[in-house]
Amino acid sequence: MTSSFNLRNAVAAIVVVGLLLLPLFSQATGNVFVLTLFTRIVIFALAAVSLNLIMGYGGMMSFGHAAYLGIGGYAVGILAAEGFGSGFIQWPVALLASALFALVIGALSLRTRGVYFIMITLAFAQMAYYVASGLSRYGGDDGLTIYKRSTFGGLINLSNRVQFYYLCLFCLLGGVFLVWRIVNSRFGLVVQGLRSNEQRMQAIGFPATRYQLVCFVIAGTMCGLAGALLANNTDFISPAVMYWTRSGDLMVMVILGGMGSLFGPVVGAIVYLVLEEFLSQVTEYWAMIMGPLLLLIVLFGRGGIMGLVGRFSRG
Repeated sequence: MTSSFNLRNAVAAIVVVGLLLLPLFSQATGNVFVLTLFTRIVIFALAAVSLNLIMGYGGMMSFGHAAYLGIGGYAVGILAAEGFGSGFIQWPVALLASALFALVIGALSLRTRGVYFIMITLAFAQMAYYVASGLSRYGGDDGLTIYKRSTFGGLINLSNRVQFYYLCLFCLLGGVFLVWRIVNSRFGLVVQGLRSNEQRMQAIGFPATRYQLVCFVIAGTMCGLAGALLANNTDFISPAVMYWTRSGDLMVMVILGGMGSLFGPVVGAIVYLVLEEFLSQVTEYWAMIMGPLLLLIVLFGRGGIMGLVGRFSRG
């Protein structure tokens, strides 16, 4: 048990150190693309970490989590289009809008369980997708171009690749730390208990829906932050960000890395997006190669990559 725990810690430490030193490698080699790629990876890793909070620890299989990416991104894009370029305005609005949307979805979907919960979260995400597609003032189906990134009064320059990367990484590590604090708190233990045996937890006096709803809103808010980062990274936001396939990508990242493990979603996002980038350069039929690879990992790597690490250390 201890060796497994230590080896997993070692993998997590290597990942963190590698991400911290990545800009130095990029500057030393003159490879700007790797910094651009990993900025995107770090942003999606944050979204995957937020999904892991409700799916891995809370047992809530949301199939509409990408909606918060779009809501956070559109909050930034719409405010920028209306002349509000300050990140001190854009980002709180993005977080608040994502939290409110998560509150509405959670309040309705948590009344159900199983496949009904999945379908309701999917339905709300698709609703958000079609609403965004109908916003002709803000690009509609074609998406919205963001001509100027969020400004923070000279404290940080988001147009600087390195500064923006470290901001994204800081948000990711902050998100991981927040999830760690939550799952090791009394609140987090109750949420995990509800995942294991909801009826027993209710019988001893814990209001299940209340705990799950708070967890759901926290995860949605975190993903909204990832959406604000994504909009600034691409200088563009479109309804495609909220489509159900993007939610599926986030679920794959969580399951691939290790559902219910702290750094599993980060590892899963790195492996998934690096594989996607590499295979797409090799062949246009890259999905036909990635699909079986992911299937093998899921079939033979119970607990994802972090689960494999644990079994390898015990072997």
